Amino acid sequence: MTDIDAVAGWFAEAQAAVVLTGAGISTESGIPDFRGPQGVWTKNPKAQFMFTIDNYLADPGVRRQAWEARLASPVWTAEPNAGHRALVDYEATGRLRAILTQNIDGLHQAAGSAESRVVELHGTVREVVCLDCGDRNPMQEVLPRIEAGEADPACLECGGILKSATISFGQELVPEVIEAAVAATRGADLFVAIGTSLGVYPAAGLCDYAVARGIRLVIVNAEPTPYDGDADAVLREPIGEVLPRLVAGAR
Repeated sequence: MTDIDAVAGWFAEAQAAVVLTGAGISTESGIPDFRGPQGVWTKNPKAQFMFTIDNYLADPGVRRQAWEARLASPVWTAEPNAGHRALVDYEATGRLRAILTQNIDGLHQAAGSAESRVVELHGTVREVVCLDCGDRNPMQEVLPRIEAGEADPACLECGGILKSATISFGQELVPEVIEAAVAATRGADLFVAIGTSLGVYPAAGLCDYAVARGIRLVIVNAEPTPYDGDADAVLREPIGEVLPRLVAGAR
């Protein structure tokens, strides 16, 4: 472990920091993670069926469950927490190059992070896309249809299957999104992985990219990750407590 004050010094020295955020940064906002001790899949392994594209396409029952879960999602009432706000403060210093997020909740933007600096690697739950014609609309235009009794709403343009604009297991990430993430990392002088298990690729592979180029790597996560041994510092403190401390000296 490296002293928090030392890592704060790295934050203050950086000229082009990049952060990769995972579900752990949003748990303090009331959104459960997936693989942690209280994670969605830890408590209910069968829930992963809703996140597999083949199951979603083939089984109307899976789609009905997925729409019920979207309607009841804590995302709609969640507010950004101290971790999200600390990154907004860090961006204001001019030292934060990009936020690469595996999260689909939109809380970085809600906190005030610039849209142009947030790269949503796994898409967003705040929009809906038709898997047939590609028509895209705000999620809030579809959820009232669920409340009105449509268990598996179809696309109003073509009658196709609707899904949140997120990446499910079995779906490829958008190439342009990955290219943007790699480009941001290529020019970084500090790479900080926050609240992510670093077990999902290609997002986790950005750590390999950073290490191979000699970019300083910091991991802030409650649980061990496969990249702890490669990191220049590993911090286990709660994100909402430690991030404001790391950013404070950079102002």
